[in-house]
Amino acid sequence: MKRFKIFTIAALLSSALVTTSCGDDFLTASPTQKPLAGAPATEGAILSYLGSAYQILLFDSYANNNYNGILLMSDLRSDDIYKGGGDAGDQAQLYSLSQFSMSSREELGLWNIYYTGLARCNNTIIACQNSTGVKEDKVKQYSAEAHFLRAYYVHLLWKLYGNIPYFEAPLEDPYVARQYTADEIYAEIMADLDVACEDGVLSMTTNAKDDGTVTDRGRVCRAAALMLKARVVMYQKDQSRYAEVANDMATIIKSGKFDLMTDFDAMWLDENEFCVESIFESNQLPEGKTWSTGWQGYGTNLPAFIAPNGLIDPDGVFNGGWGFAPVRQSAYNMYEEGDLRRDASINDWSAAEYARRFQDTGLFQRKYAARKGYNPPPGDTDLNYCNNLRIFRYAETLLNYVELVKMDGVAEQQGVDAQSCLDQIRKRAFGKDASIPATAANIKAERHKEFLGEGMRFYDLVRWGDAASVLTENNTEYNSVRNYNENKKYLPIPQTEIDKTKGTEFELKQNTGY
Repeated sequence: MKRFKIFTIAALLSSALVTTSCGDDFLTASPTQKPLAGAPATEGAILSYLGSAYQILLFDSYANNNYNGILLMSDLRSDDIYKGGGDAGDQAQLYSLSQFSMSSREELGLWNIYYTGLARCNNTIIACQNSTGVKEDKVKQYSAEAHFLRAYYVHLLWKLYGNIPYFEAPLEDPYVARQYTADEIYAEIMADLDVACEDGVLSMTTNAKDDGTVTDRGRVCRAAALMLKARVVMYQKDQSRYAEVANDMATIIKSGKFDLMTDFDAMWLDENEFCVESIFESNQLPEGKTWSTGWQGYGTNLPAFIAPNGLIDPDGVFNGGWGFAPVRQSAYNMYEEGDLRRDASINDWSAAEYARRFQDTGLFQRKYAARKGYNPPPGDTDLNYCNNLRIFRYAETLLNYVELVKMDGVAEQQGVDAQSCLDQIRKRAFGKDASIPATAANIKAERHKEFLGEGMRFYDLVRWGDAASVLTENNTEYNSVRNYNENKKYLPIPQTEIDKTKGTEFELKQNTGY
């Protein structure tokens, strides 16, 4: 398949499996993970720690024996998809998630995954601080990568749970840490991003060097750090940093390192991973994951999860799957006539042969759909699709800039024209000029159409203040009766984690409303 695409550090991932462990209590780093205080760290040791930190990117579709694709966990709370599957009780916690009715006894597995990521990033940063015999510029690069990854994992915990424990050093028994407020967590994320975004430390892109050679695909680049900063600042609605973030978007645009890929549909194919539009993506391989071992391997389960059950594709392109996350008819209908993104984002299988399941609409997601040849045997094939998760792409850069200028009133930066950025998105969508005014309504609609299935819609609605009006519904036909209020911005902190802290100095407190 695409083994040639793996960045250099990936060779260390298998060895990292031997020297680290996962799935412990959320604040526990096993003894083999803990750098000895003050112990010198060679470049090999630093890279081993860093490889294990990157590895968490490969675990957010199936780990800890939970199905927990981060895109799915985000979009189930949006107005784009239903839960689907066999019935309401099939993966019942996902149905509760979609209905804003989760209890603290229902868990998604993401808490453990991203706290494991936090612990691994901490170990990498400590190793960088104790480096020996490593060139200074390399230490700064590795440290910046680890600070980005820590910010990325913590920002997901922050968006999911809000008021969470935080720590930057290996913890001693009883492995507890202070619970921060969401605003305090925001400050910690931004401190990490200040390190990761420092000019001159990370290359603007790692997809290819100026001479065209490729060695670092899949590693963090400066543009990824700037994009994460934009997501965090815009979600926090920190207006004091809007101009700074707009300038960051302009810096990416003016760098000339990225562009929109002409063919929106082809962008999601295996051969177009790390394309000119890709800023940062996970690097999945079709091997290694098994049902019996939830913390290993390189594949993703998401394509099988979201494909129609028992599908027989007359064109022989797509595989069947489990029938979760059918797309709502309203999401299909929102696209204008001639918008190529509709059929590149949604497969209409209403006339195809497959097993209709709970909340079926005949419509299923296409970007990360299960494709033939993407999970070759041997192995547990449904866990080992090779579809890379496109975490940041250039289209978001353009639309972030348009929003900051046209909706939030920031002055245009570095001579970049906001209207032209929107025009580029529209031209790619229609295959011809299709300019519309950059009004708030149009900008919101373009983000909705551009990023369907990419885990962004719910968080956009929350930060715009539109969640209550859009997400509250009484849809008895499709068994979706839900009421969004501000307390539902965060999920309940898992009760198992609260129970672990009972009687300690830092007893966890549940989020409001649960």
